[in-house]
Formats: sequence, structure tokens, C-alpha cells
Amino acid sequence: MVTAVPERTETGNGLGGVTPEGRPPTDTGRRNTAVLVGFTAATNLADGVMKMALPLLAAQLTGSPAQVTAVSMTLTLPWLLVALHIGVLVDRFDRRRLLWGANGMRLAAMGWLTVSAVTGGITLVQLFTAGGILGVADVLASTSASALVPAAVPAAGRQRANAWMVGAETVGQEFAGPFVGGLLLAAGTGVALGLIGASYAIAALALLLLVGRFQAARPAADAAPVSVNSRIAEGLRFLWGDPVLRTLSLVVAVLAAVWGAWLALMPLYAQQAMELGPQEYGIVLSALGIGGVAGTVAVTWVNRLLGARWAMFADLVGTTAMVALPALTANIAAVAVGAFLGGMGGTLWTVNARTITQRMVPDAMLGRYGAAARIFSFGAMPLGAALVGLLAELGGMRPAFGVFAVATAATPVLFLRNVTRQALASR
Repeated sequence: MVTAVPERTETGNGLGGVTPEGRPPTDTGRRNTAVLVGFTAATNLADGVMKMALPLLAAQLTGSPAQVTAVSMTLTLPWLLVALHIGVLVDRFDRRRLLWGANGMRLAAMGWLTVSAVTGGITLVQLFTAGGILGVADVLASTSASALVPAAVPAAGRQRANAWMVGAETVGQEFAGPFVGGLLLAAGTGVALGLIGASYAIAALALLLLVGRFQAARPAADAAPVSVNSRIAEGLRFLWGDPVLRTLSLVVAVLAAVWGAWLALMPLYAQQAMELGPQEYGIVLSALGIGGVAGTVAVTWVNRLLGARWAMFADLVGTTAMVALPALTANIAAVAVGAFLGGMGGTLWTVNARTITQRMVPDAMLGRYGAAARIFSFGAMPLGAALVGLLAELGGMRPAFGVFAVATAATPVLFLRNVTRQALASR
């Protein structure tokens, strides 16, 4: 039985200015969409540069693989440590101000590193500290931005907004970020860090152009105070108590583990089994990103042709292909096609999942739900990487890919059983 979700009006989402029918004006939604896409593009470009720059800066200071990888982990570990608590903040405070706060943290970290790079050099402790600050800021910004969309964009425009935001994330993280990062670091560490900080500052200023109010409805004045842990538990119960949301989270956990496994094992597989050089390996990785961009462009057309449910099902097929083809062949063309299908399917899933959950989840729960849902994905990725390494060590790389292909191929049963057309239409 599908759990009932309270109906939300756009007025209840806090948007300043609505039509007589209670919907945000279309022109306001378009303006807000442009602002959110611009903000996402600028911050993800900077994030993509930092994901490349921090490990390189650490490698200049230490030859320890453990310390270098630990610096990289500081950017993602906060998702496991503080995401649930940040979800409570997002449901309690103005989400645009939280985005400003997140970018303020980013600017403080970048300013500290920039001054150190120019004056006396950066230390390993500074990289750990700055990475942790940037990681927490990423959790705060990502959760706030996702929860802000329903208040900023009318329902008819959310699929488009989500598609372009996901596209901006893909381009910034997978393409432009690493490329720009290499150019900036070649120009000098201080120049690179300073320009990254400027990107965060520009993104923060762009938020001034958002139209509306972006705070979830506060509890009644006479309501009894609720502890942070109780609010976290409420969000987790909401996610787990709804069959559709629970299924999406469980399937995402499997898909994220597969992606973590593929990204962790593919460099070694490309070198030893496929005998690829750096440029050829770059083709495989580029196919992954190109697929993501293609999904951004095609998602509206695919949804019209197949519907959101079958578009998401296409990701299950694409991700299965992504991990199954390396288990079957070392041919670069076949593996690149699998990477393309996985990247495209990932975008189709992400855009539709965001749009569906923004419709299903009450505005006052969006922060906690978003944080809880991402625990499944960000928690599963390192587990997938660790498991595939163990399996490859024990039985070889191809069988290791095969195990994950079988796991992915089993997800359609759970998905089709619970994410039905009737369940989605009732929301």
C-alpha cells in the first residue's frame, strides 16, 4: 500500500508571487532555473578542479599513498558523517541563505589556501582541514539546492531544471573541472586557488537574482520542541515507510556500488587487460562523461517516448552493460560503449528521480529526505570499490566485474514491482 503524502501547493513552498491558480509564474520559474543552473555550473566547475588539485598538492608534500588518498576522502567523507544533521538544517532555515553559508565556507577555505600558497607554502594539515571544510560545504550546498528547486520552479519546469542542473554537474565534474584544473595549476598554485575562490564568489552573487522565499513552513508556535535526532529519525522513517522511495534508495545503493567498483577497478583493468595507454584510457572515461551529457540533452525526448518509469529502467540496462562488457571483453570499443550507456542511463535516472521525489516529498521534509537518500549512494560507492578490489584479488578482474553485473541485473525485479505506473500517478 502506498503511503499517502500530503499535497503541497506552490504557495506553501514559499514562492513569492503566484498565479491565481496558485502556481508560480512561468517567467519567474525560467529566471530561477537559469540562476540555479548557473550556480550549479560555477560551483561544480570549482569542485571538479579541487577534486583534481587537492590530491596533486598532497602528492607534492608526501609520498604516502594513504595520506594522498586520505586528502581526497576529506571531500566526500562528510556525506557519511554530517549529511543527516545538515538535512535537519535545510528543513529549518532559509535554503538560499544556507547556500550563501556554504559558499562562504568555500571562500574561507580557498582564501586560507591561497594566502598560504603565496606567502609560505601549503602544509598537509591545511589540505586536510580545507578538504574537510569543502566537503561539509558540498553537503550543505547540494542538499539545500535540491530542496530549493520546488519553491523556485513550477512543477511543469522542474524536469527541465533538474536536467540542466545534472548536466552542469556532469560537465563541471567530469570534463571542464579536470581540464581547467590542469591549466590553472600549470599557471601556479596561488593563481589556481584564487580563481577557484572567485568561481565560488560569483556563484554566491548569482543567488541574489533568485525570486521568492525559500524556507520550509515552520512548526506551529505552540508545538512541542523536537530534538535533532528525532527529526533525523522522522526523515529516515519517511523514506523507509514509502515503498517507492524505499525502492529508489535501495536500487541507487546497488547502482552506486557498481559505479564505485567500475571507477576503482577500471584503471588497472585498462592498463593490464586492455593494454591501454593514458590517451586511450581517456577515451573510455570520456565516453562515460559524453553519455552523461547525452542523457541531459535526451531526457525530455526519452520521457515523452517511454515515460519516466521506463527511462529510469533504461539506466538499469545501461549500468548493467557498463559493468558486464568489461567482464566479457577487453575490446576498447565495447567497453567505451558500455561506459557511454552507463553515463547516459545515470543522467536519465538522476533527473527523473529528483523530479519524482520533489513531487512526492513534502517541502518540510525535503532536506532530511535528500540527505538520507544520499547516504545510500555515497555510502555504497566506497563499499563497492572495496568489494571489487577483494573480488579481483581472489578471482581476477573479469569475474569481479561479472559479480557486479549480476547484482545490477537483479535490480529490475525490485524496481518494476514497486515503482509502478499507478504508484507514480497517485502522487
